[in-house]
Amino acid sequence: MNELITQDTEASAFELAQRQAKALQTSDLLPTQFKSNLGNILIALEYAKRLDMPPLSIMQSMYVIHGKPAFDAKFFIAQIVKRYGSISYEMTGTSDDAACTVWVVDPATGEKITGPEVTLKMAKSEGWYSKAGSKWPTMPDLMLRYRAAAFFARCYLPDLILGLQTIDEVRDITVDQQTGAVTEVKTRGIRGLKQRLTGGDNDPSS
Repeated sequence: MNELITQDTEASAFELAQRQAKALQTSDLLPTQFKSNLGNILIALEYAKRLDMPPLSIMQSMYVIHGKPAFDAKFFIAQIVKRYGSISYEMTGTSDDAACTVWVVDPATGEKITGPEVTLKMAKSEGWYSKAGSKWPTMPDLMLRYRAAAFFARCYLPDLILGLQTIDEVRDITVDQQTGAVTEVKTRGIRGLKQRLTGGDNDPSS
C-alpha cells in the first residue's frame, strides 16, 4: 500500500514538474540552452528543488556541456557565501608562482577554514592555461579566484554542490562526439584532489 502511495506521489510530482517546465520553456527570460528544451528545464527544476533555490536562478547559472550540467564559478561562490556569510581570497606570489587560496570564518564556531591552494603553475601543468578559448592568459587573477572557489566548495560544501562541476572543469574533459565516451581528462587537480589532500594518491597521472 505504501509503495502505491509513493508511486502516485512521484507521478504527481513529475506531472507538476512537466507543467512547470512547459510554462517556462517559451519565456524570453530563459537562457538559450533552456528555450524550448523541456528536458533541460526539468533537470534545472530538479536541481532547484534539491538546492532550495528559485528555478530561474539555477537556469541563469547552468550550462550543458558534453551532455552534462555545469555551473559558472559565480554559482559556487554564491553557495560559499550562502553557507558562511562571506568569502575571502588570499593572493600570493608572482608569475608562475602566483597563487590563490579561498578562506572563510565559520560563523558558528569562529574557526578559519582554508581551501586548497591553486597556482598559475598548476593551471599550466594541468592544461587549463593552454586550452582553446581559455581565459587564463588574459585574466589569470580572476581565474585563480574562480578555480580556488570551486576547489573549496568541493571540499567543504558537498551537500550544496551535489557533485556538480564548473563550466571550465567540464570543458577540461574531452569527449568522443560519436560514442560519448570520455577520452581525456586534464583536471588531475580535481580528479585526485581528495586523495592528494589526504596523502592517499601518489600517481601523477590521476
